[in-house]
Amino acid sequence: MLLLERGNWWKQIGTLRGTALVRVWPRLCVVTVVATGVTIVHEYVEHPIWGLTTIPFSLVAVALGIFLGFRNNTSYDRFWEGRKLWGRLVNTTRSLARQVQMMVGPQREALGIGPEQAAVHRELVYRVIAYVHALRLHLRDEDRLEELEGLLPDEERQALRGQLNRPLAILRELGGRFRDLWQQGDVHPMHLPVLEESLTALTDIQGACERIKSTPIPSSYTVLIHRIVALYTFALPFGIVETVNAATPVVVAIIAYAFFGLDAVGEEIEEPFGTDINDLPLSTLSRMIEINLRQTLGETEVPDVLRPVDGVLQ
Repeated sequence: MLLLERGNWWKQIGTLRGTALVRVWPRLCVVTVVATGVTIVHEYVEHPIWGLTTIPFSLVAVALGIFLGFRNNTSYDRFWEGRKLWGRLVNTTRSLARQVQMMVGPQREALGIGPEQAAVHRELVYRVIAYVHALRLHLRDEDRLEELEGLLPDEERQALRGQLNRPLAILRELGGRFRDLWQQGDVHPMHLPVLEESLTALTDIQGACERIKSTPIPSSYTVLIHRIVALYTFALPFGIVETVNAATPVVVAIIAYAFFGLDAVGEEIEEPFGTDINDLPLSTLSRMIEINLRQTLGETEVPDVLRPVDGVLQ
């Protein structure tokens, strides 16, 4: 995610990195060249073959603005829903780590937390951390199981290579561990449903993220927007050249930048879990969760917080 300096209006105007202009400048140049050609013909040919007016372009511009607004609102809704889901993930993992430390172990307070119980807590919380990293990798289609080293037993980590949905497999093993601890008497029967409810919440969060990832905006709608924007911008100079004359290329470039930019922004934020410069910083969120959960275990040697690199959070 690109972080812009707040309050510096002029600097933001001059920013190119991560903006729509980086993506649309080739088509913007083509439209401007076409507009320049139309203007030259209009200036030097006595009777040009076209006779369009600005009226149809004004009517189409209203409909096109509505279409682009709807498309961008839909895309941003997907982006914001993805961020809210990861916010829920942060809260749910924190709650689950607290529940593990409060509800798992001997039910006699006088015994305190012994080394064996602390080891169980560490194992379970580490599994939660592994789940968060695995979910990030799953959503980004990345195959880097080495990131789970030290969080899961090596045999279990290697067994994940054969799993299509690795986060789900980790949750299944975590649920199995809760069942084993309940059978051993280390989880009170009244507490087991609470732990299971947290696992269910994690499953719901993952399912919602997968729904966003696997269900893009219908292609027919996206293609229609692209075509209308292209037709409008390429035909625009023929309709305004009689009115603005030599300024036609400049006017067309400004209007085309607005429409091309809105179209590109909507397409870019449609998939919030990728690795583009404006996508959600899942690596930063995953690292934050890991640090928080490790510190709940009393650990002092934790990974460093991920900082922006060249103004970008990963």
